[in-house]
Amino acid sequence: MTTARLAGLRFAHWQAQERPDGVIVLSFDRADASVNTFAQDVLIELDGIVERLAVDPPKGLVIRSAKASGFVAGADIKEFQAFDAKGTVNDAIFRGQQVFQKIAELPCPTVTAIHGFCMGGGTEIALACRYRVASSDPSTRIGLPEVKLGIYPGWGGSVRLPRLVGAPAAMDVMLTGRTLSASGAKAMGLVDKVVAPAVLVDAAVELALKGTARPFRQRFLGWITNTWPARQLLAPMLVKQVARKARKDHYPAPYALIETWRRSGGGIQSRLAAERKAVVKLAGTPTARNLIRVFFLQERLKGLGGKDPGIRSVHVVGAGVMGGDIAAWAAYKGFEVTLQDREQRFIDGALARAQELFAKKVKDESKRPQVASRLKSDLEGSGVAGADLVIEAIIEQAQAKRELYATLEPKLKPDALLTTNTSSIPLVELRDHLQRPARFAGLHYFNPVALMPLVEIIRHDAMGGDVEARLAAFCKKLDKLPVPVAGTPGFLVNRVLFPYMLEAMTAYAEGIPGPVIDKTAVKFGMPMGPIELVDTVGLDVAAGVGAELAPFLGLPIPAALQAPPEAGKRGKKDGQGLYAWENGKARKPEVAKDYKAPGDLEDRLILPLLNEAVACLHDGVVADADLLDAGVIFGTGFAPFRGGPIQYIRETGANVLLAKLEALQARYGERFAPRPGWDSPRLRADGAVPAETQEAATPATAAQPGEDRWARPSDQRDVQPGDGNRDQNQV
Repeated sequence: MTTARLAGLRFAHWQAQERPDGVIVLSFDRADASVNTFAQDVLIELDGIVERLAVDPPKGLVIRSAKASGFVAGADIKEFQAFDAKGTVNDAIFRGQQVFQKIAELPCPTVTAIHGFCMGGGTEIALACRYRVASSDPSTRIGLPEVKLGIYPGWGGSVRLPRLVGAPAAMDVMLTGRTLSASGAKAMGLVDKVVAPAVLVDAAVELALKGTARPFRQRFLGWITNTWPARQLLAPMLVKQVARKARKDHYPAPYALIETWRRSGGGIQSRLAAERKAVVKLAGTPTARNLIRVFFLQERLKGLGGKDPGIRSVHVVGAGVMGGDIAAWAAYKGFEVTLQDREQRFIDGALARAQELFAKKVKDESKRPQVASRLKSDLEGSGVAGADLVIEAIIEQAQAKRELYATLEPKLKPDALLTTNTSSIPLVELRDHLQRPARFAGLHYFNPVALMPLVEIIRHDAMGGDVEARLAAFCKKLDKLPVPVAGTPGFLVNRVLFPYMLEAMTAYAEGIPGPVIDKTAVKFGMPMGPIELVDTVGLDVAAGVGAELAPFLGLPIPAALQAPPEAGKRGKKDGQGLYAWENGKARKPEVAKDYKAPGDLEDRLILPLLNEAVACLHDGVVADADLLDAGVIFGTGFAPFRGGPIQYIRETGANVLLAKLEALQARYGERFAPRPGWDSPRLRADGAVPAETQEAATPATAAQPGEDRWARPSDQRDVQPGDGNRDQNQV
């Protein structure tokens, strides 16, 4: 129903209803969309509504969502990309700022009623209102995550939030992009009231009619921390905090946010103009464009998981670090899980680690026993018969896995799936001995399971047509990102990562200090240096996977990885490896002040990774360049602001990088020889592949192990040893 105040206006995205008490409830329901986002036509329509209400104000205005999915997910990012391409970002930001400012200036009380997700522009419209009430439902999450897209809140959020909750708390929210629960937002002062979902609108109406007084402490913090002296004092401290996490040349948005806040004073329009100018400049940076690209890559991976996978119960065989953590995570996410191993002591250790995970993740102590009860010890393996999905995570030896499958397969339900968490063994070596290879696949997690978002779904040519979709849907239930890959040695992530790690170890063996190698990689944008990474993974694990992959890739194995390490010197888990470790942190040796790193060290580290990424794309390990970039970013942490290996090649220029690779080849030898694929049109700046020049290699299913195209000199796949703690051999 449309109120008389708004008569004559036709709404596509908004529903207005005037209550008998004189309060108008304005419901956001974006047309032809399952989720509310602020596109320009939505803002234009809202602008007309607000202008009418300014002329004839009601007793109060409540803004809510008509969608069950949540309040507002933020701006329409696809539309934002289009504005960037057209050079009209300034106009789009100006419109949002002014519409929200008109809401702030309405001569009647305004209240936002928040249920479910409230992100970006959703939080900014809430900040423009006089009051905010939030649903106590666990789905309610409030945040300003724009920094993750290389920008910062540009519709008044960076102006209003510091003055509402105080600069330190506001900066913590905006600089990290973290989200708040309803209770957390209430404690901070962002939300005035938290109520049950059933009474959300009634509570919002009551706030509009009666108002509420904010605590003096919150009002004082909002004032004192935004005075000119406070901004000059706090800004350098905030910069130091940010610098510990991100370099300014890699991620300029946090620094721009702090600086704009530090120097911007005056009235609201002056501060909005400063915000707009900074955000428009950031939107045109390669970092913002690549981070937005990564956002869409993530959405694509999420979209691979479709309908219900028909998986309720999971049986995991192997209670080492990987298997135990896989089981614990599945139980945490709601699956009934049984965990099997050869000896009870291994299961007991995994259950103890699971309790630590549950204590960290399940904040409500009363709910932890229910979560823990979903993970059951199963020494005899009785859970196999009832499982919808069996995950094998034992030692990385093909024969051991085949022997296990021979005992598991006869017990499986007809529609149950059997999967392996192998990190490098080609699936052809495992599936040829199965009675039902169509129900078999790889499901490769990354360590640590609770933190790493990617799972590789490993294909083979005898896999059933519905298996990949079911596993992708299972990953979605786990809040993991699935990427389908061909079942060849190393699959995607390890195959791309290991030439980089092997070259780092080669440089280390030459006498280049480990801290120098690590610093060079981090400067490029890697989350951790490769020497520290080898120690973190374990020298034993690195040696094992290297033994599998190096012959396949035709690469020499550095001396440090040619044999298993000495007992007690496997790296982080022993407290000693290439570095000494204390309290989980590497104690790196000092480097002489006059030491100068070789000028080509960055190229030596990064180009092998890019070289193998090109080969993977050429060989059809993944279906396209976007999936490759997504897999490498979410599986290795490859510098997100660079958009992925293929995107980095496109931006830098394939010819430029190829020339550097050939120069390294001339200087250091054949390990730098360009791999097939550098002439692919998929490496062009626009990434387009003309129909008449598309390569024959397309989906990963076309590239199967055992075909001639995979042949390499010395293509031996020897048995890979496991480590003493029976951990899965993988990165």
